[in-house]
Amino acid sequence: MQKTWWKESVIYQIYPRSFNDSNGDGIGDLKGITEKLGYLQNLGVDVLWLSPVYQSPNDDNGYDISDYQDIMDEFGTMEDWEELIHETHKHGMKMIMDLVVNHSSDEHAWFAESRKSKDNPYRDYYIWRPGKAGKEPNNWSSVFSGSAWQYDETTDEYYLHIFSKKQPDLNWENPKLRKEVYNMMTWWLDKGIDGFRMDVINFISKVPELPNAPENASGGGFAFGGKYFMNGPSIHKFLHEMNKEVLSNYDIMTVGEMPGATVEDAKLYTDCEREELNMVFTFEHMDLDSGPEGKWDLRPFNLVDLKRNLTKWQKGLHGRGWNSLYLNNHDQPRMVSRFGNDTTYRVESAKMLATVLHMLQGTPYIYQGEELGMTNIRFDSIDDYRDIEILNMYREKVVEQKEDPKKVMQSIYVKGRDNARTPMQWNDSENAGFTTGKPWINVNPNYKKINAEQAVADPKSVYHYYKELISLRKEHEIIVYGEYDLLFEDHPHIYAFTRSYQGEQLLVVANFTDQELPFAKLEETMFEEYDLLIGNYDSHDEKNESTITLRPYEARVYKGKAKN
Repeated sequence: MQKTWWKESVIYQIYPRSFNDSNGDGIGDLKGITEKLGYLQNLGVDVLWLSPVYQSPNDDNGYDISDYQDIMDEFGTMEDWEELIHETHKHGMKMIMDLVVNHSSDEHAWFAESRKSKDNPYRDYYIWRPGKAGKEPNNWSSVFSGSAWQYDETTDEYYLHIFSKKQPDLNWENPKLRKEVYNMMTWWLDKGIDGFRMDVINFISKVPELPNAPENASGGGFAFGGKYFMNGPSIHKFLHEMNKEVLSNYDIMTVGEMPGATVEDAKLYTDCEREELNMVFTFEHMDLDSGPEGKWDLRPFNLVDLKRNLTKWQKGLHGRGWNSLYLNNHDQPRMVSRFGNDTTYRVESAKMLATVLHMLQGTPYIYQGEELGMTNIRFDSIDDYRDIEILNMYREKVVEQKEDPKKVMQSIYVKGRDNARTPMQWNDSENAGFTTGKPWINVNPNYKKINAEQAVADPKSVYHYYKELISLRKEHEIIVYGEYDLLFEDHPHIYAFTRSYQGEQLLVVANFTDQELPFAKLEETMFEEYDLLIGNYDSHDEKNESTITLRPYEARVYKGKAKN
């Protein structure tokens, strides 16, 4: 297996709006990130991933870009950004940027031109179609509710927007558009960035005929009509061309966000011989607790489903591609609230989930605040929420369809994206030390107890456990490159697996419940001799015990020699 720096790295995702505000306007900014580089270096992470900081009207928190080569005013200036990347590199870390090129903002200069007339040179930078029988060109839905088409009376046609109507989709079939994108990517790489996280990059190829989805079709994994705009017919051509024109010229890392991508798709996207991308973000494990109606249709978390899904990806990409490992991000709820216990066993379950994630094969991604065990938020009023997806869904279900607001709010408490977007909790001062002003979204009230200052000072905190996990990854190649095998596939409460590499073996065991559970004798597993590498409780020697008993949310990792 080829060794590379990005396989051995740990990535830390920063959501700039909620990270750290340096000027008191209530919005996180670039100087605020620069102020905290020492904290991130101390944690031990290798790469910072910045969610979008480009110029934007902010309809979808920066994922609607009006100028790809300028910085959003609220975040600072290009000089602030240049200082940030210089200081990031000086602190021994790399930086990757978000690449959002499935769509732009409707305030981008290209779109302003495109909508002027049907023969404008920029018309074909976007996807325009005449209506059919006085209605939309097809029946696709937007990810953010409603139709995926917006009528524009200037030219009496509709433009496609898989997301917000202020996010028109770019037309990747147009070689001029692709060249513009590649030039922009090259410009950022020449400014010193170390790679890209590519937003919904597998949406850039649509089935050219833009056919109607069958009325009985499901959402295609993401939105109605999804099978016609995810993993489309030209996607590999476009990504290979991007690699040839841009990516192959630099020593960088790339990760593609790819809703609806299967293991078989991911093998093609990440096989190094195919020269496309390094890694993809799969969504399958993020959809396991969703019912047939999608993410807001809540279904209880089932550990067996999660184990089988992660195992499918671990085995499927081994030796062929590479996994990216995550349990939360800016679009997902907090992992300790979703898969752990965010009350009585918050610290134990946060550490347990981190253990499982960091011991899988792939590159781990830490989302800001995860290393503190930050939790979901429950705002009393819909007026306290800021996310366009939440607000659109609430309006559709409560205002238009007259559904029970309590039931809808419960879905938001469990799955809403604002769970991840409340401000980073730095200390127990007002607004958690995030800002001296009024924060753009309210701080989680538990910041008095859960904050970075407290965590750094407590050697038994979630933060220090993450430091230890990251440090172990640098010491033991088996954690990066070892082959994965699942044990006790059908056990409903324990996740156990091994990693094997050059005659060594790891055994990882994790209890996903608040009960004590017997596991097994180590001698009955696969070891000749073994040592406890890390555990989330104070360790003790159980070589003489007849059975390992796992305490609530306990995780242990043993290292030893494999039996012949």
